[in-house]
Amino acid sequence: MRTLKTAAAALASSLVLAACGFQMRGAAPLPFDTLYMPGTTGGIALDLKRSIQAGTRTTVLDDPKKAEAVLEFQQEIREKLILSLAATGRVREFQLRYRVAFRVHDGKGGEFVPVSTVQLTREVSFNDTDVLAKETEEALLFRDMQFDMVQLIMRRLAAAQRPKPPSQ
Repeated sequence: MRTLKTAAAALASSLVLAACGFQMRGAAPLPFDTLYMPGTTGGIALDLKRSIQAGTRTTVLDDPKKAEAVLEFQQEIREKLILSLAATGRVREFQLRYRVAFRVHDGKGGEFVPVSTVQLTREVSFNDTDVLAKETEEALLFRDMQFDMVQLIMRRLAAAQRPKPPSQ
């Protein structure tokens, strides 16, 4: 009896979602079929390359001359700033900043995405007695921020427009 009610509820919710036009977000098409990304051996470049290969029809090539677009990272900065101090002068809160600047061009002077900077921040409380745990938390937060950054860059790439040919 209980499984019948559960099955009926699942069926009803799937029908409601189907009726309202809900659809899982699929891969957003990118405005280029081939892409060259220099330095994809680690960090955000490797994560972005994997995301492009897994979630789009765009092929990442190893030769910039054969690619329609070139994605270049201008900077990737991770910062840790002090936000507040306790009355004793010890740190109470940090702010973690992750900034990435990139551009996408066609190699012939056209810009798919001009130089763009994306910045993410997270606030972290700090306690002197939990130094090792806070270091691990900081590393995990930077890893999560890198994942979020890949998603933001993917959205910017999907919204990019083909460069207009130069007028004669």
